[in-house]
This record gives sequence, structure tokens and C-alpha cells, in this order.
Amino acid sequence: MARHRPREEEEGDVLSISAVLPAYNEEQVIAASVAAMVKTFESLNADYEVIVVNDGSRDRTAEILTRLGQENPRVRMVSHERNQGYGAAVWTGFTSATKELVFLTDGDKQFDVDELSLLLPMMEGADMAIGYRHKRADPPLRLLNAWGWKLLVNAMFGYTARDIDCAFKLFRRGILDRVDVHSRGATLSAEFLVKARRLGYVIRERPVSHYPRPAGQATGAKPAVILRAFRELLHLRMTLDRDLSQAGQSREASRPGI
Repeated sequence: MARHRPREEEEGDVLSISAVLPAYNEEQVIAASVAAMVKTFESLNADYEVIVVNDGSRDRTAEILTRLGQENPRVRMVSHERNQGYGAAVWTGFTSATKELVFLTDGDKQFDVDELSLLLPMMEGADMAIGYRHKRADPPLRLLNAWGWKLLVNAMFGYTARDIDCAFKLFRRGILDRVDVHSRGATLSAEFLVKARRLGYVIRERPVSHYPRPAGQATGAKPAVILRAFRELLHLRMTLDRDLSQAGQSREASRPGI
């Protein structure tokens, strides 16, 4: 597969990268999360942007992000007027990115974004580098749900990832030209990875650190969120072949002379 290679590989130029951080009611940690991301990018001398998707927060998240954007124009808030769910926030961030690489992490400060430096070398000859939490710092119920979800997704679609929903992913933005994701809930990551693998993109994995949430509250274990995930997963199973066929046709149509 002809890959969309970033400028730093082709010309020895600076790292061109967008960070996407979904956030919902994260007033207590979002400033620290953004500051850590900016510090990491500046240590890499990157051409960067930090996109925080404010998913209809009802606290001071938007106010804080507005101030951060005024202080640093490379920090950009994209807002949903109402809460649309984690997957919708992630997809809005992906499609708002303008740099050549896209890095996904959460706004809740459960990851060490300095470990981005561990993923970057893995992109040599690959299209995506994703983390898996080697010691996941979540409550037992979330761990059980994640284990069951991974078994289900891998049973339905074949091996997808060691940690499907780990919010520590780096990929080439060009992937989005062919991989269109319809899920807007918790199934988004599974759909993205399943389609990328089926289309032949090279994905590499490595362990990353994970820490307890310092503040705020996770919403992934709510019954409505889980039910939506199952509905989206069933829809993916029913439409996957059609979507992959359309992605193939789109690729052929974009070739010279067609």
C-alpha cells in the first residue's frame, strides 16, 4: 500500500502533528492536560496543534479552554453544543486535525503524554502506532467490561487490538481519506481499527503507562452507553463489507487516469 508519509520522513522537516483530546466536564484537569501536551510537543520542536473537543460540558471546561487558546493560538477548542458522546468527540477531533500525524489521548490526565516519544519511532514503515495499558488503573467493573468487550470484538472481526479502547493512538491523517467511521459512541475505536486492518494499514502496538483519574467522573459504564455500543457494533457487522467495498472504489477512482 502506498502510504501517506509525513514530511519529517520525506524531507527531514519538523514533526507535523495534531493532538486530539476529547473532554467532558474536565474543569479540574483540562488545563494541566493541555499544558502537558504543549510541553511534550515543544520538547520535540514540533509543528503542532492541540485540539480539545468540548463535548457539551456543563462546567467551566469551555471557559478554561477559551483562555488557553488566547494564551497559545496552537490550542484550539472545538465545541459540541450538547453532549454527543465520546466517539462523536473523538471523530470531531480527527476530522478537525490539519497536521500530518494525529495523536489521540484523553483530557482526563490518565496517560503520560511524554510517552508519545515511544510511538513515534514505531511509525517507520507503519500507518498507526497504538498503546495498550500494561497495568490499567481503573475500577474492577470497568476492567471486567473492557475484557468482555475485547473478547466480543475480536470474536466478531478477528484480532483487532490488545487494548481496543486505549486512548493513546498515533496515526497518519491520510488514513481518514479511506476509513470513514459511523459509530459515535464507544464503538468508534473498534470500528476505526477493524476497518484500518481490513484495508491493509500496518498497525503496531506497545505498552504505555496508565494512571488513576485525578478528578472528574468516567461515564463509559453507564447502561445507556453500553447499550449504544452494542447497537453500533451490530451495525458495523451488518455494514462492514459494504463500507470496505466503497473504500476500495474510492481508492480506485482517485488513481491517475480514472
